[in-house]
Amino acid sequence: MTSREKIRELEAIAIKLRKHVIEMTCAAASGHPGGSLSAADIVTVLYFFKMRYDSKKPAWPERDRFVMSKGHAAPILYAALAEAGYFPVGYLKTLRQIGSSLQGHVDMLSLPGIEMSTGSLGQGLSAANGMALANRLDKRSSRVYCLMGDGECQEGQIWEAAMTSAHYKLDNLTAIIDHNKYQIDGAVREIKNLAPFHDKWKAFGWNVLSCDGHKMEALIDALEKAEKTKGGPTVIIAETVKGKGVSFMEANPLDYHGKAPTADEEKKALEELCRLERDKS
Repeated sequence: MTSREKIRELEAIAIKLRKHVIEMTCAAASGHPGGSLSAADIVTVLYFFKMRYDSKKPAWPERDRFVMSKGHAAPILYAALAEAGYFPVGYLKTLRQIGSSLQGHVDMLSLPGIEMSTGSLGQGLSAANGMALANRLDKRSSRVYCLMGDGECQEGQIWEAAMTSAHYKLDNLTAIIDHNKYQIDGAVREIKNLAPFHDKWKAFGWNVLSCDGHKMEALIDALEKAEKTKGGPTVIIAETVKGKGVSFMEANPLDYHGKAPTADEEKKALEELCRLERDKS
């Protein structure tokens, strides 16, 4: 069982990453804060507990791979990469500026630590399949993690890729779905209902787990179960809240899908996150 001390450390990191998301999107006056905040705990557990990597050697062959299929959630990945040592934290404020490597959607050619360029939704799982197959052929123990949005799972390519993962029994692959229930046009269930979501993945040959995507212990438990599952891929449906950690974003998830906070909203959001930080300490 993970120690309470480690859980508190991860919770503190997640709050720090959320602060970065607010600050960088406000500085850019653009970006996608809502879906970045909902994925903060998932990304924290992956980068600061689970994954093997060396930020000083981004191309280390034995590293685990992370594919941010929901590429518009770039701010949370950039925040994690900076805190993990891939580049200076101060560089985060250059988000979406001309000449910056921190583009609006992640680009593997412009920044160390990015495994796949994404943003055109639905493509990440296909890329993750290729990485998992390559690791198998190279006889590496490295694992591949792919984070998708729930709205993204309306894309047909996701389900073609899901069949491929199961067909090749890619047990070195774990897919994680940030199930925050909203996409840019509205509630996922109203745009194109995914239900029965669990059963769909199971029918496609996947081991399916569900967990609270904001509880560190639950995420760790699900990831460890996935790693122990042999003979096929595992998907973790992480139940999340869009804009998690910032009350006015949680209350208005559609407003903050792709809208940056104003200076006044930044101040309010950071105050809330600081209070949360004090409560957790």
